Amino acid sequence: MRKSVIAVAALLPLLVGGCLAKTAVNVATLPVRATSKVVDWTTTSQSEADRNYGRKMRKQEAREGRELKRQYKECRAQNRDDCDQYRPHAQR
Repeated sequence: MRKSVIAVAALLPLLVGGCLAKTAVNVATLPVRATSKVVDWTTTSQSEADRNYGRKMRKQEAREGRELKRQYKECRAQNRDDCDQYRPHAQR
């Protein structure tokens, strides 16, 4: 009985050693992984910047198009002859 207890006690560190080593590695690398995640959350990648810029430009062009259309309609309502400068680009 005593021999079996000693044998199990001798094998226990070998069986558990991998788990302890993995835990030690995880604890040691935790600050690095946490820092990289925070940096990823706080920075904008180039593809995100391009997408945001494209969205911003499309909204601006749509706004300008609506304004030109409004000015063109006002000009036509006043029966002026110089309304072509306000005509939307698609109709020129």
